[in-house]
Amino acid sequence: MSDLGERLRARGKRLTSQRERVLAAVGRLGHATPDEIVDAVAADGGGAVPASTVYRALDALQELGLVGHTHVDHRAPSYHLAEHATHLHVVCRACGWVGEAPLDVADELVARLDETLGFASDVSHAAVHGLCRTCREATP
Repeated sequence: MSDLGERLRARGKRLTSQRERVLAAVGRLGHATPDEIVDAVAADGGGAVPASTVYRALDALQELGLVGHTHVDHRAPSYHLAEHATHLHVVCRACGWVGEAPLDVADELVARLDETLGFASDVSHAAVHGLCRTCREATP
């Protein structure tokens, strides 16, 4: 049995073909909303999977630390493989562009929050909103 199967069984869950397909879809897509993952799973040749099953699979995979999510806007979260959580998201509020910056760009913020509030921050789920270079230059 695969390591994933063993990890699921240790938590009282089974390695279902739907969970395998959801994990594979997240890996292929990089960053995706649950609806995009539903569409990718439906298009992988394995037959339709109800959206509710995809959502439950995402919850189980996140519980195991295999996937994570970021809220890049106020709508649906964007899921990614947990090993992809090596960056901070930057989102342009004017054009919607989403970029990535290394997590260490937030080191000073994380340190200051710890110093002043005793708060241990996890910025791997964070999205910083502002204006991209193009939109900033276009703003008078």
